[in-house]
Amino acid sequence: MITVVGGVYREVCVRPHTDEIYGSAGRAAAAIAEYADDNQVELYCYVDQNSKVVIENFANLYSFKVISTDVDCGVTFEYLHGLAEPKVYKPAALYPPISVKAENVIRFGMLEGTAIVDCKYAVYDPQSAQVPESFRANGSSVEHLALILNRNEAVAMSGLYDADIKDVAKDLSAREQAEVVVIKMGPMGALVYWNGEFSTVQAYKTDQVSKIGSGDMFVAHFSYFWMKEGKTPHDAAESASKATAYYCWNRGFPTRNGLESYKPTPLVPSLSYRDGRVPMVYLAGPFFTLGQLWMIEEARNHLLSMGLNVFSPYHDVGAGPAEDVVGPDLDGIHNSDVLFAIVDGLDTGTVFEIGYARAVVKPKPVVVYAENESEEDLKMMTGSGCMMSKDYVTAIYKAAWAAIEAE
Repeated sequence: MITVVGGVYREVCVRPHTDEIYGSAGRAAAAIAEYADDNQVELYCYVDQNSKVVIENFANLYSFKVISTDVDCGVTFEYLHGLAEPKVYKPAALYPPISVKAENVIRFGMLEGTAIVDCKYAVYDPQSAQVPESFRANGSSVEHLALILNRNEAVAMSGLYDADIKDVAKDLSAREQAEVVVIKMGPMGALVYWNGEFSTVQAYKTDQVSKIGSGDMFVAHFSYFWMKEGKTPHDAAESASKATAYYCWNRGFPTRNGLESYKPTPLVPSLSYRDGRVPMVYLAGPFFTLGQLWMIEEARNHLLSMGLNVFSPYHDVGAGPAEDVVGPDLDGIHNSDVLFAIVDGLDTGTVFEIGYARAVVKPKPVVVYAENESEEDLKMMTGSGCMMSKDYVTAIYKAAWAAIEAE
């Protein structure tokens, strides 16, 4: 039996539109039940009446058991898109802790309370980059602990803000008495620290990226492969990375047969990137209205958050006559590894920049984000080898992947 304890939340996204009740724990329980298909999953959670009906229907669909603590008010996340900072609606005060005693536990940090667990094996994801709670701080006990965190959570939990990430992993292993520490590193995959040794797990590229819930997939499948199938932490993380790619691509939970037959494309960072070179992305797009400026700011911030440099004509050159801006803009294209183009509206300057980037002696990879333009209007971009996307999150990831792989 695998016991999952954590949040069951409503998650609303505007673009692309989704409105689901899963949360980290609900999604993990459903994913493991779909993969294992052995009725050996149980979920502990707080739920309000509206969420209770939905999660119990999911439990019947995927064949897992729900042990819920009824509450008056649940938690809702509202996203503009999958990379946006969500608006969070939650209860004004914390609810009493959930107590769990079981053999194998996946514990997620929660907004509305905490879970005190007593178990033999535990996988813990604190779900907070601001104040991640130590596993044992609330009285929880465990014999074999694995921590799974993203880089920001790992640094915040260790307090080692200027340290090498390997030193962070070592510190967390000692401080938390954790047998395994897995730190998710975005495009660089995941760092696994176990038995005094480090290994890395590769990330994968997908044609579509469904970001919301992808971290939950990694935790769910790592836990199953480590606690139930007895894989080493490295092999469990490798399989979890593949399952996460499946989810991002399909926005669905892999079955055993589905995951075994799935052949994702590995992300292969260039040697220069591995050696510390930071790639440059040229951000092309109009900036003449408030909406256009907002889009430029949004894309620039998300590319920067992925550890990339960004050349933005708006930020780095500014407006002005042709003799002042064209030369620096074209130099920016030459000095960049990838061009990311916001094309809705078919701004003539942006269209020219795309053509120029594809026509230089060594053509630049170009990612085109366009939601509302016809195939006919995009024909030249498609035919000249640009990577096309109608989804903003997918477009950002494609630009990041192309930049990271560029020599």
